[in-house]
Amino acid sequence: MDKLQVGLIGVGGIAQSRHIPAFQELQESVELVAVQDVNQERALEVAAAYSIPQTFAQYHELFTVVDAVVICTPNKFHAEIAVAALEAGVHVLCEKPMAMTTAECERMVEAADKADKQLAIAYHYRHTDSAQLAKQAVLQQQIGDPLVTRVQALRRRKVPGWGVFTNKELQGGGSLIDYGCHLLDLAIWLLGDPRPVEVMGTTYNRLSKLPNQLNDWGSFDHETFNVDDHVSGYITFENGISMLLECSWSANIKEDTKHLSISGVDGGLSVYPFELYQPRLGTFMKSDAEVEHNETKAGFAQAENFVNSCLGKAELVVIPEQALKVTKIIDAIYQSSKTGSSVKLT
Repeated sequence: MDKLQVGLIGVGGIAQSRHIPAFQELQESVELVAVQDVNQERALEVAAAYSIPQTFAQYHELFTVVDAVVICTPNKFHAEIAVAALEAGVHVLCEKPMAMTTAECERMVEAADKADKQLAIAYHYRHTDSAQLAKQAVLQQQIGDPLVTRVQALRRRKVPGWGVFTNKELQGGGSLIDYGCHLLDLAIWLLGDPRPVEVMGTTYNRLSKLPNQLNDWGSFDHETFNVDDHVSGYITFENGISMLLECSWSANIKEDTKHLSISGVDGGLSVYPFELYQPRLGTFMKSDAEVEHNETKAGFAQAENFVNSCLGKAELVVIPEQALKVTKIIDAIYQSSKTGSSVKLT
């Protein structure tokens, strides 16, 4: 195979802002050959804008001309399309979250295993410079055994009112399944993929149900808003590791906050910005390298990793079993909030 033939299913904002530009940077090993979208007018416009030669009305028709697909649809359709693609012998890069439920994720993993095809999930935060440095620090035992992790994915007032982000039927949730999932995935990866044992969570959607709300990202319909805009959680893992999680689209705070820190036996680290603290050595260090949270660069690295994995040149950075674990915890947070009690995981 000289070039991986890639198609996109769903060509809205994320496809145009991240995936198409990233794959076009990989012209020596990739050719974007087709797009499909339920909005055929948009599909034709995107194909013309990016010189993509073919458009299809139905996603399954696209499988006949590609080696791999990128799924950028609402969450409700991730599992259905991914399983169909894998059964057709096509590699899959699926936007986050992996799917709406744990059961759907399990179907996707089973289909990938049976087809012996790559299934990647687009948790691109792992590819940022700061995340990569943090991972190396953990692997080099610079913080020792991790004990407590703190995660905050907080937006002051940024409800995404466009598209279907506030539609529970199509997305499955709000701030947690859309934004908090990124830092939840990153934290679990940095911890070495431990097994979650018990989850306690509380979700809110009171603020966004009020009329005339200030929102930095434009207006949204408060009457149809039926997902979480704020979530808090407490997660325990095997080996006594614990995690404090908070995410929000509408946190009512001074400024947006993205925070991930880990306290270990021998030291600690923070990802944003990357810092390493080792009290035994009396040091508090920042990296000498240029460290940033550049999502454009991360999107390119994600695309490159996916292509190389499909061509047999690399291992996936985000394997589906790990992404499934993120969804399993998200499911448990929603269940815990609904029942008012913790959820024990097996």
